[in-house]
Amino acid sequence: MNKPSADTERLEAQLFRAADKLRKNIDAAQYKHIVLGLIFLKYISDSFLARYEELVNIRFADPEDPDEYAGENVFWVPPEARWDRTCAQAKQPGIGQILDKAMELIEKDNSTLKGILPKVFARMNVASATLGELIDLISDIALAEESAQSKDVLGRVYEYFLGEFALAEGKKGGQFYTPSSIVKLLVQMIEPYSGRVFDPCCGSGGMFVMSEKFVENHQGKIDDISIYGQESNETTYRLCRMNLAIRNIDGSQVKWNKEGSFLHDAHPDLKADYILANPPFNDSDWSGRQLAGDGRWKYGAPPPGNANFAWVQHFIHHLAPRGVAGFVLSKGSLTSKSSNEDMIRRNIVEAGLVDCIVNLPAKLFLNTQIPACLWFISGKRQGHNGERHRAGEILFIDAGDLGHLINRRTRVLSDEDTVKIADTYHQWRNQDGDYQDVAGFCHATPIEKIRELDYVLSPGRYVGLPEEEDDFDFGERFTALQAEFYEQLEEEARLNERIKRNLSRIKV
Repeated sequence: MNKPSADTERLEAQLFRAADKLRKNIDAAQYKHIVLGLIFLKYISDSFLARYEELVNIRFADPEDPDEYAGENVFWVPPEARWDRTCAQAKQPGIGQILDKAMELIEKDNSTLKGILPKVFARMNVASATLGELIDLISDIALAEESAQSKDVLGRVYEYFLGEFALAEGKKGGQFYTPSSIVKLLVQMIEPYSGRVFDPCCGSGGMFVMSEKFVENHQGKIDDISIYGQESNETTYRLCRMNLAIRNIDGSQVKWNKEGSFLHDAHPDLKADYILANPPFNDSDWSGRQLAGDGRWKYGAPPPGNANFAWVQHFIHHLAPRGVAGFVLSKGSLTSKSSNEDMIRRNIVEAGLVDCIVNLPAKLFLNTQIPACLWFISGKRQGHNGERHRAGEILFIDAGDLGHLINRRTRVLSDEDTVKIADTYHQWRNQDGDYQDVAGFCHATPIEKIRELDYVLSPGRYVGLPEEEDDFDFGERFTALQAEFYEQLEEEARLNERIKRNLSRIKV
């Protein structure tokens, strides 16, 4: 897939500004379902129309036969739900009910979409005139483009809107959306060319979409990868399934259940070739007490008050023998010595599974100021398929100074930043690589050194200081230290709460 043109990027921004202007008093968390639902309806209608026009020109083919569409992975859209009908009724007072009915009809005729589409247009506080204006706005997307390119533009618009709505929601937005620069970095690092890709806390599906893009960009076959996922928030799950459908990605193995991945593992027998994930940081409400003695805790029982190492071991449990996992965790996971976490970390390191640790800059995430890092777990550290034997060391990368601010509270990694980090990892990992330690940025560290430092995995402990400190940014360093301080306060609050609960039990 080619990089979006400047014109496409302007189109996305213009569309969002226009749509957001119509939002008025509606909360972004609700409004996104209306706008994204309309984009989805436009997408499947365009796909349907393209196939319809093909069938009109094929002898003996019936363009009104749903079976003619299923074989081409095109959703059947019944006449009453087609976009041209919707546009013709856009100015009617009952347009909300008309849209809800269209969604119901599409779900009825396409079993894979059952329970996925939003049917909220009549219920939410959106004036019929506003819905009409939104329909007109979305009708203009790529009108002059040929159908394949039009669908591609619609996919990009959907993704762009997801990100912009996440920014508009702030902290809540981070619950369904992982910033694209982080997703891109994870995917570029582990290179999911073929096999099973798994995300057990998949949010709106960004990891899957980026994996498919990666395969396309490297001239691979999309059918060479299959995706598996799980999401506990039903609303977010629906966003995910629409996000996948608009990209023509099979989402049948992406499951929802309210219990979540720990209590109700939707893919208990799955061994994935690639795992990509951004689990909730330091989650204290993960039902840890109900899972004492669970078979996934091979490296130690995770504390009931923090799910970080429950997630790590859940990922390892689902990893194929030569699989690779890349995931986000709070930076505290690299140093914590409370509640058995240091023992679990030591056991995972001694098992030879930790391949690389990346320290991330502050302000990358929408829903937290907690400092974050990337973990990479690999079953190929003995050397396979062009990779060198590296079982006796771990690569540490400190990317804390990379990225740039796009507003006062949000930082992103540029494409150049992503290439710098991923290329460093690949040069170190690959048999024909030309890796060199760079003071202040990266260091390939023997396990013996990590043992000496009591299995603390903070990259700053190993990469050292840059040779030149003339461009030291005090503001950046202060922000990072402040974020670490807040994380420590949160950890202290959790410990105090645990102590209070224990004391109350003793008094009883």
